This record gives sequence, structure tokens and C-alpha cells, in this order.
Amino acid sequence: MQKNVGGMDRKARLVVGPILLLVGLAAVVGAIPLGTVGAIAALVVGAILAVTGAVQRCPLNALLGVDTCPIDG
Repeated sequence: MQKNVGGMDRKARLVVGPILLLVGLAAVVGAIPLGTVGAIAALVVGAILAVTGAVQRCPLNALLGVDTCPIDG
């Protein structure tokens, strides 16, 4: 599987993803008044960003022809 997420894109995903996961969890337990839809959206988007940053592969990037990884491997 060819990597297509790297550089600042990967770093941003690895920072923003877990933050969104924490925000979503906080909303689920009621610490943040985000609502159910907002909590679920934050959890889903956070999980997607964290996973794609960790594995350096994003299906949406592949679909759009975007490659931010300087070295494939």
C-alpha cells in the first residue's frame, strides 16, 4: 500500500485527530455542550484523522490524487 500522507499534513492529523476525539468524548459525558450530533461528528472525524495520520494512507487523498508524502514506501 502506497503512502500518501506525510509532512505537515501527517503532523496536523496526529495533533487535531486526538484533540477532536477528546472533545467528542467530553461532549458525550456532558462536559462540553456540543450536542449528540456534534459529539458524534467530532468522534468520527477525530478517529479518521488519527488513523490516517498514523498509517500515512488516506483513501480520500488517493481518490483526489493528492500525495503529501515526500517518500513513498
